[in-house]
Amino acid sequence: MTEVRDAPGAPPTQTDAAPTADLHRALMEDMLVARRASERLWNLQRQGRIATIPPLTGQEAAIVGVVRALDLAHDWLVPYYREQLGMAALGDEFLEQIVLYWRGHPDGGRVPDGVLCLPPQISLGSQVPHAAGLAWGLKLRGEPGIACTFIGDGATSEGDFAEGLNLAGVQRVPLLVVVLNNGWAISTPTTRQTAAPTFTAKAAAAGVASERVDGNDVLAVLDAARAARARVAAGNGPMLLEVVTYRVAAHTNSDDPTRYIPQEELAAWKARDPIDRFRARLTDDGRWDDAAHGALVAAVEARLERIIDAAFAHTVDPVSAFDHRNASDEARLRGQRDELAARLAGEAASEENGVSWRP
Repeated sequence: MTEVRDAPGAPPTQTDAAPTADLHRALMEDMLVARRASERLWNLQRQGRIATIPPLTGQEAAIVGVVRALDLAHDWLVPYYREQLGMAALGDEFLEQIVLYWRGHPDGGRVPDGVLCLPPQISLGSQVPHAAGLAWGLKLRGEPGIACTFIGDGATSEGDFAEGLNLAGVQRVPLLVVVLNNGWAISTPTTRQTAAPTFTAKAAAAGVASERVDGNDVLAVLDAARAARARVAAGNGPMLLEVVTYRVAAHTNSDDPTRYIPQEELAAWKARDPIDRFRARLTDDGRWDDAAHGALVAAVEARLERIIDAAFAHTVDPVSAFDHRNASDEARLRGQRDELAARLAGEAASEENGVSWRP
């Protein structure tokens, strides 16, 4: 599925070189990490060890293909809240930070040094103006690279999306907007989200070029994102890339998709699983086999084990909740802080003596 709509006067897109065997393996590993991390974090949430988690199950290719197409030494990523598990290319420390974020640990808000990615954004659509401004800054300073932001189909109904895209189009900034069309915005289907024939149509009013691609085909996403990235980086203005995929899991752990997703529709999309499709394609081409896949699955499991263990090794002093609250140290807060510190000290002393204060 490929549909390209050019902005007026824009040059044709050009594709990059074919992916290598190493890139094939990296794409597969990134998707397996995203799939297994979604499952692991879901289970941890059910155990009460992390907070809300939005799984990426079934949508891995839509994110992995874009991220692997970027120049991660110069391009900035501006995410919302769903796609971080598909960004394994940013490294283990980044994934550890994401686990900390969903755990609710303060360290989860700090992006690792050298990683050009803003923290997750929960407020729908608000990351688009941020990305447009960041891209405008890159242009004004003459720095290499682009800004790439992700947005869900539901968030395209937010004013921030239209305003950010309009600004990007007027200023012709190096911005790539990736619309993750996964069929549902919580329980609202795409058909109730917009009357436009596609989400690429929303780019036309802003004078922005667009393309629509099969988001469950990681190589198609990679190729489309490479071409879009090259075009944007060459100074031809922003571009919108709609990746058509499907949310086969819940919106978050507080959602029950069985109440609104038709089971026959779900079954049809599960048959287009992006990992299975990529594995079958590589196998048919003689580039993959069961042994290679099994070894990579084991490596991914061990990698995630290390990352999750490292994330849960982070501790935090509960008393620090009183830090950075006010410009001045108020007596009331100081008293509450001292009271909590005393309670914690007493609890620690009791536990050392074999007595617990905890209910």
